[in-house]
Amino acid sequence: MKIESIYKGVKYLLLLLALVAVPAFAAEPAKAKEAFSPGEFIFGHISDAYSWHVTKVGETEISIPLLVIARSQSRGWFVFSSAKFHNEVAYQGFEIAHEGTYKDKLVEVVNGQQVRPLDLSITKNVASLLISAMLLLWIFLSLAKFYRRDPMKAPGGFQGAIEVVIVFMLDEVIKPGVGKGYAKYAPYLLTLFFFILVNNMLGIIPIFPGGANLTGNIATTMVLAVLSLLIINVFANKEYWKEIFLVPTMPSWLRFPIPLMPFLELVSVFTKPLALCIRLFANMLAGHMIAMVFMAMIFIFGAISPLMGTGVSIFALFFAIFMNLLELLVVFLQAYVFTMLTSFFIGMAHPEPHEAHAEAAH
Repeated sequence: MKIESIYKGVKYLLLLLALVAVPAFAAEPAKAKEAFSPGEFIFGHISDAYSWHVTKVGETEISIPLLVIARSQSRGWFVFSSAKFHNEVAYQGFEIAHEGTYKDKLVEVVNGQQVRPLDLSITKNVASLLISAMLLLWIFLSLAKFYRRDPMKAPGGFQGAIEVVIVFMLDEVIKPGVGKGYAKYAPYLLTLFFFILVNNMLGIIPIFPGGANLTGNIATTMVLAVLSLLIINVFANKEYWKEIFLVPTMPSWLRFPIPLMPFLELVSVFTKPLALCIRLFANMLAGHMIAMVFMAMIFIFGAISPLMGTGVSIFALFFAIFMNLLELLVVFLQAYVFTMLTSFFIGMAHPEPHEAHAEAAH
C-alpha cells in the first residue's frame, strides 16, 4: 500500500475519532456529598475506567463514555456505550462493581452473584493506546511523505526534531547496544522508544486526550517486556544458548552433577525482561501517585480548617508543578533506559564464538 494512502487513512481515523468524541461528552450529575477519601481520589485518577473523565463544571462531571464489549456466559455478545451505566444503574444484566473482588470491573449479575464476563471493552487505557498509535502513525507517515516528496531536502521544525532523536537513538543506543546486525532490530527498538515516550508524555497531560496512566499500568509494560523477551531469545544465536546451558567459562563442578549455573542463567533469561517491565511500571506509577498525593493534601487539610487548606494548597501546587517538570525528564529517561537495556540484551544474545575471542586475545 502506498504511503499516501496510509497517511490519508490515518487522517480519516483521527477525524472520525474527533467526530465520535464530540457528541459523546456526557454530563453526570454529582453524587451526594461524601467525606473525602484520599485513596479513592488517588487510585481513581491512576486506574483504568470505562469512561474518560474530562473535567468538572460546577456540580456536573463531564466525561466521555466509551464502548463496552462483553460476552455473557450464557447470553452471547453485548456491545453498548458505558453511558448506559449513568447514575450507576445496571444495563442488560451488566454493571460496574463498586466493591469486592471485581471492584471497578465490569461484572454480570447471575442469580444474584457477580461474575466476570469476557471483557473486551474499549476502556480509558485502550482508548489512550489507540490515540497514541494513530498519533505515531500520523507523525511518521507524514515524515515518510516528506522524504518521499523531496528526499534531498533537510526537514525542519517538528520533523527535524524527530529526525534528530532518531539519529541519536541509532548512533548512541542501538548501534553500540546491538552491535553487528543492528539494522535488523532498529525498527522494533525505535518503535519501542517512541511508543513509550509518546504514552509517557500523554500520561502527564492533565486534559483529554492525555491523563491516561497507560505506561503506569503493569499490563502494558508486561506486554512490552514479553515482546522484548521473544525478540531477544527467538533470534538469538547458538553461542548464546551454549553459554546458558553449557556455561563454558565456569568450572565443571558448577554444571555437573548439580546444574546450578545453567539454572541461574536460564532464570536470567526471564528476569531481564521482568526488570524492564517493573522499572517502567513503578517509575511512571510513582510519578502519577506523588502528584495526586500533593493534590489530595489540599482537601485533607481543607477539611480540618479552610486556613490550613489555603496554606497547604500553595505548598502542594508548587510541588505538583515541580513534579510535573521533573516528569518531563523522566518520560524521556524511562523510554531511553527501556530501549537501551533492550538493545544491550539483544546484543548479549549474539555473542561471538569463544574461538574468535581466543584468536582476538592472541
